[in-house]
Amino acid sequence: MIIAQLIFWIPLAALFYSYLVYPVLLNFLARNKESNKTVYSFEELPPLSILIAAHNEEHVIEEKLRSIFGSHYSNDKLEVFVGSDASIDRTDEIVESLGKEYGNLHLEKFTSRTGKINIINKLVSLSTNPIIVITDANVMFNEETLHELVKHFANKQIALVDSHMMHKGSHKTGASSGESFYVRQEVKTKNHEGVLWGTMMGPFGGCYAVRKEYFHNVPGNFLVDDFYINMKALEMGGKAISELNAEVYEDVSHKPKVEFNRKVRIATGSFQNLFVFFKLLFRPGAIGFSFFSHKVIRWLGPVFFLCMFFSSCVLAYEYPLFAYIFWIEILMLIIIPIDYLFYIIGIHFKVIHILRYFFFTNLAVFIGMLKAIGGVSSSVWEPTKRQ
Repeated sequence: MIIAQLIFWIPLAALFYSYLVYPVLLNFLARNKESNKTVYSFEELPPLSILIAAHNEEHVIEEKLRSIFGSHYSNDKLEVFVGSDASIDRTDEIVESLGKEYGNLHLEKFTSRTGKINIINKLVSLSTNPIIVITDANVMFNEETLHELVKHFANKQIALVDSHMMHKGSHKTGASSGESFYVRQEVKTKNHEGVLWGTMMGPFGGCYAVRKEYFHNVPGNFLVDDFYINMKALEMGGKAISELNAEVYEDVSHKPKVEFNRKVRIATGSFQNLFVFFKLLFRPGAIGFSFFSHKVIRWLGPVFFLCMFFSSCVLAYEYPLFAYIFWIEILMLIIIPIDYLFYIIGIHFKVIHILRYFFFTNLAVFIGMLKAIGGVSSSVWEPTKRQ
């Protein structure tokens, strides 16, 4: 029975550490600290290459491009590449029309589905500037986004800078409620990792900047390119940070099925990255510490939860404490359909929404783990349909 107890308490301690102790520790250590004091003045800002992979983005692509060229960053220092991934709507037509207005806007057409990762790899090879901004078509900038994002590259140690993703249209109901809560916590944790050690564990992907010399082509079958690029930069000795003033805006989806499929894809890509960068866990210093504490423990969360559930089931026959724990676990599983019934009749409890989100996130991670172990042949996927 001692082994059964260890199978319960060790996973519980690991999860408690990753989700609660680690963020609190970072918050304490990062008090009154800045991530980087060596920054460009507005006049010194370097030329940029902005890369967008787009597939059927007619509803957002014009707004996106105008948010870039409408920024305070000098247009003379920008080149923008849109890689159209065999779009069959008006995406190409809109970009070509805007290209007549903005001479530094370039459209690269791909006649067959290629996938975001292969498009980005190609666009990087076409870019001519030392700093690259990789961004999604549905993520909008404000006038200061580019300036705030790029100013840190005056420090030669900085390899990658993440933006601050702001979700629009979040409701207290639907899938966006738990997602928004999660993103707010992740923003803080990633920012603190950057402030303390320059080991931010992956940008949010919708918009980030990377020094071109630290960019490595992402394997064509990978599903999460941003984490691969981030970890390669850290592996090469660069620093990765986030800039909270570099705000970008993205609509969120309220459809649980859409968000669940997105999380499965991200989880699958996360395990692909784990297989590649597993060796960094054993590198002395902050990289391995951050990687293990922030990512690896959480990716193993579904396995830990299964261990806790089955061990508490076994121990419940002999120990009253574990009997209570077992029934609490059953109750938490029952909460999922109860929350759905409450949703139908218009009753909303934020705590229950967060529990439901946590459960489905871990379910998605478990499915993603199995998919990654089974192998992934292609990175082609449909963009998430949002507002």
